[in-house]
Amino acid sequence: MDVRRRPPRPPVPINTNAAFSGNHHHLHHRKKSPTPKASDALPLPLYLTNAIFFTLFFSVAYFLLHRWRDKIRSHTPLHVVTLSELGAIVSLIASFIYLLGFFGIGFVQSFIARASIHDSWDLDDDAVPVDAAYIPLPKIMDPPPPQLISSEEDEEIVKSVVNGTLPSYALESHLGNCHRAALIRREAVQRLTGRSLVGLPLEGFDYESILGQCCEMPVGYVQIPVGVAGPLLMNGCEYSVPMATTEGCLVASTNRGCKAIYASGGATSILLRDGMTRAPVVRFPTAKRASDLKFFLENPLNFDTLSVFFNKSSRFARLQGIQCSIAGRNLYMRFSCSTGDAMGMNMVSKGVQNVLDYLQTDFPDMDVIGISGNFCSDKKPAAVNWIEGRGKSVVCEAIISEEVVRKVLKTTVPALVELNMLKNLAGSAVAGALGGFNAHAANIVSAVFIATGQDPAQNIESSHCITMMEAVNDGKDLHVSVTMPAIEVGTVGGGTQLASQSACLNLLGVKGANKESPGSNARLLATIVAGSVLAGELSLMSAIAAGQLVKSHMKYNRSSRDISNLAS
Repeated sequence: MDVRRRPPRPPVPINTNAAFSGNHHHLHHRKKSPTPKASDALPLPLYLTNAIFFTLFFSVAYFLLHRWRDKIRSHTPLHVVTLSELGAIVSLIASFIYLLGFFGIGFVQSFIARASIHDSWDLDDDAVPVDAAYIPLPKIMDPPPPQLISSEEDEEIVKSVVNGTLPSYALESHLGNCHRAALIRREAVQRLTGRSLVGLPLEGFDYESILGQCCEMPVGYVQIPVGVAGPLLMNGCEYSVPMATTEGCLVASTNRGCKAIYASGGATSILLRDGMTRAPVVRFPTAKRASDLKFFLENPLNFDTLSVFFNKSSRFARLQGIQCSIAGRNLYMRFSCSTGDAMGMNMVSKGVQNVLDYLQTDFPDMDVIGISGNFCSDKKPAAVNWIEGRGKSVVCEAIISEEVVRKVLKTTVPALVELNMLKNLAGSAVAGALGGFNAHAANIVSAVFIATGQDPAQNIESSHCITMMEAVNDGKDLHVSVTMPAIEVGTVGGGTQLASQSACLNLLGVKGANKESPGSNARLLATIVAGSVLAGELSLMSAIAAGQLVKSHMKYNRSSRDISNLAS
């Protein structure tokens, strides 16, 4: 079927840039005919027609008024009309209708113009308009991504990745250029999936910095806004806390908590323990042999020997202790060690491997099942971390004056104490929480972790927190504290060396390793995390106690932008 509004013009092919792997769907569209106008239906030019009807309208109006005045003077009935008066009345009505349509012609014209955009296409059997994006065709991207590949050599490499002759993961080593590898991989992914990655940034990132360390097979990077809460006054120092988040209200709420802490004289944060853990699992022929190794490891006389083998893995790794647990003939050994300013997972794993190699000599029947047996426990909620700690164990406290509670937090001390007891303590117990005796510690921990280049998955155990609130000073002031036994952070290695994350660490004054006191930067970062959680807990609990939670989220966490328009 051939449907045309106006005679067709020669089709203009669209360059699809070979974006449809193995599917050559040729899309054509025809140039639109000039937009039709309402005035095209008039026999005379518009300006001449307007002049005629304007003159006619005022002329017949004057004529009729003059005739009716004469009738009134001569007492002639008005309903008695002559042929000329009847023609004048008809002309007046006709000219009025035209003028009414003339003033609405612009409005009508806009609708005609809109309609012409959609129905002026020529629909042939061999021509499909580009705007017909609703027709499901295999592997057609909508909208098509901009062409990234500019050279024939890169185009051939893309085709090699698409057909499988060149592995995507080998592009960096094959090309020797990380940015070019990311560009080619991105184009190959778009062609293989038929989906566009438009909107995912590619330029402006140092892909060399993540090679072999942070991320494999990159095709771009995700932008996360970073806000700053503070100043957080803690241990006599002020800190501006960077928080990377997409949740509205979070930074504002934490900032209010920092304000309340600052106005009350600041917070105090104490490091209780510092030790990363790794727990391999080994198996023996019998439970007795497993218990023999348990007794050997827990004997203080053997600790120094084990430390020598463990500590040689790094100049910062220092074995602190070994905790064992038996399940039948399987033995779980939880090694704990200090790791300097690094988070330390790789460090402790290498030390554990050295000890296992040493033990294999005296216990040849030991079968190493895995370097990690989940008794560590990493990236999982576990009672062993809640009780024994992992990484940095920190407690942070502050006394908030009654005046600050009333003026800044907009609530009262008794209301906060009662809410904390019923929500964070009793409510979490009813829910069977494990380390979750808090309002939203994970919110703040995640935001600071992402901003400073920590492992976001370790938010699970790092967010273990119990929030305590009680009235002090004859019930006038509020004592608030957070106890966090497993904050796992570092200031060297991993994502901390990326430019953005390094800048956030520098803002806190903990960038890199501390040469004068190894490990002090990571320990300070852990206390800052705890202080930030204290501020966030204080503010959120106050908002709930004052009934402001929904109102504040409707103000700060609701977009006023028309998402439907953005999507189109």
